[in-house]
Formats: sequence, C-alpha cells, structure tokens
Amino acid sequence: MHVVIFGLTISSSWGNGHATLWRSLVRALLQRRHTVSFYERDASYYADARDLTELPPGARLILYSDFTDIVPAARRDVDDADLALCTSFCPDGRAAAELILGSRAAIKSFYDLDTPVTLNALSARSPVDYLPPQGLGSFDLVLSYTGGRALDELRSRLGASVAFPLYGSVDPGHYRLVAADPSFRASLSYLGTYAVDRQQAVQTLFLDPAVALPDRRFLIGGAQYPETFPWLPNVYFVSHVPPPTHPAFFSSCRATLNVTRGVMAEYGFCPSGRLFEAAACAAPLLSDTWDGLDAFFVPHQEILPVRTAADVVDALSLSDKELNKIALAGRARTLQDHTGLCRIEQLEDICNSFRDKTASHVTS
Repeated sequence: MHVVIFGLTISSSWGNGHATLWRSLVRALLQRRHTVSFYERDASYYADARDLTELPPGARLILYSDFTDIVPAARRDVDDADLALCTSFCPDGRAAAELILGSRAAIKSFYDLDTPVTLNALSARSPVDYLPPQGLGSFDLVLSYTGGRALDELRSRLGASVAFPLYGSVDPGHYRLVAADPSFRASLSYLGTYAVDRQQAVQTLFLDPAVALPDRRFLIGGAQYPETFPWLPNVYFVSHVPPPTHPAFFSSCRATLNVTRGVMAEYGFCPSGRLFEAAACAAPLLSDTWDGLDAFFVPHQEILPVRTAADVVDALSLSDKELNKIALAGRARTLQDHTGLCRIEQLEDICNSFRDKTASHVTS
C-alpha cells in the first residue's frame, strides 16, 4: 500500500504522544513493504525541539509552513494512495479532510489518536478544529486509539459508518533493555508530559508514596511542568527525555509508573504508549486502573494495578526477583501483541476487509 498521513507531528516528541507512535507505525509499514508520505506543519514549538529530521527509505516527511503551498502536490499524492489518513490534532485537519474526501484515494480514513478528548470536547460544546463540520460519516473508515464505548460514540455522535480500534504500540527495535544510566536510577520513575487532569493521580500514586518512603529516590521525566509543581526532596526531575534516551530511562529504574489522562481513564480501553514502551524495556510496570486494562496485560502477572499510595508502597516492597518476573512477563506480552508490526498487520486486515466488502457490493 501507499499510505498518506496528515498528522500533528512525527518529527518532534516534545510535549506530545503522537510522534513516537507514528515512528513505530511508519517503521512497521516499511517493514511490510508499504510506502508512506507524512505531512506535518512546520510549527516553531516542534521545530525548536525536533529530534527526527528524516524518515527511513520508503517514507517521506513533508514539512510545510502553509497548507495551501502543498495542496497541488499533496492532491496528486493522495490520489495515488491506497490509504489516506487525517488525524486528530492535525493543525490543518479540516483542510486535509476536505482534500482526502475529494480525492481518488482507495480508502479515505480518519484516525483519532485522542478519541476521549474529542468526545469530551463535543460534550462540552467546545470547538474541535480538526474535525470536518459534517462529522465523520463521509469517511470510508474511522480508526480510534481508544476502544470500548468510544467506538459506539464515534458512530452515534459523529456518524462514523465503520469504526475500528488501532491501539498504541511500540517499536522493539528501539525500546529494549539497555545498560542502566546512573542518572536515571530510582525506586520508581514516571515519564510523562505534565497534564492537569493527571495531576491528582500523580499526587496519589507517585508523590504520596515518595512522602511515605523518604529514603527512596523517585524520578520524573517530561515536559511542561510548572514552577508550582509540589516537588519533594527525594523527587528528582529530568526535563524532556527525548526518545533516544527512553530505553535507558526505563532500564535504570526498579519500577516505573503509568498514569493515564483523566478523560482517557474514564473511557477505558485507551492504553498509553508509555505502557508498551516501558514493558518492552523490561521495566516492572505499575499502572493506574481503568476499564480494559486486563485486555492488554494480565494484572499481577504482567502488570501491577495500583489505586492508592499504599498499593504503590506494597508494590515497591516486592523483591527484585518478584518484580523481575512481572517485568519479563510484561515484555513477552508486549512483543507478542503490542508492537508496531502487530498494529500494521491489524490495519492491513481492516483495509482488506473493507476492500472485500466494497468488491462484493460492486459484483452483487
């Protein structure tokens, strides 16, 4: 297939979760002998923290300043596409959707990598600039980073005729166990951009355990943390951990914590890509709880669900042998079910099913 994508960013991992996901999926597409064009607005805040400037052979990164400048070439590209995607939070989402829907692309698709955020904004009657005004009913296929009831709402509230989950994933060629980095050593680490709707969970599952264990070292890595963040003497901070250093970050900690954004936890079936990245590095995983977590990892065997500070303290009291057993089981599950290659094989099945259905309508 030739796949054309209009997305938020693949070139910069600063302050977003889209870039590492797309890098995993693009590598998997190339591994499956597909070709890719990725169109990204050259936003200054990503340009200033760009950690990828060129895609592997078979894929093109097209950075642009103004969408109108690329329309003629992009239209030709989309007309030749087997699958054309525009995505949530694409700065030119509506224009990209209009281009795709008016094209000769074989499959015209929308991929919502932020489905709970989209649906929550609709409930609040807030503008959702990346959605076409008429909703999603004109697309052949709608993909969602979130499963469960979110798929029903994409159909009932936005008119999606066909909606499938395409969950997060990891590139095991990059995310793997590496030598520990002393600067990342900690009893518990947490890697994530600051978000207001995660802060209460971070307080309960990370900061409160740090208070309870004052002799242990705790480590936060991420961007956009405010000066008012309630730092503690035993909580250390690394600002913006770029993807090349993620494996060392996860490989150096005794355990790592996943905290899901509030609206995503409320919907459930929305695993953070950080879960799979940490697991691929054989980091013992602690996670907040939400509906569907057990669809991705077996609780207490491959992951440790935590609801309270006491749960976290209890998890950290496990022996190294017990934590390592959980880490290896989580890694095995991730490599079996949650790699970028797994997701692209699922995407191929979805596209083949659509083509078969279309062909049957034509011949009947």
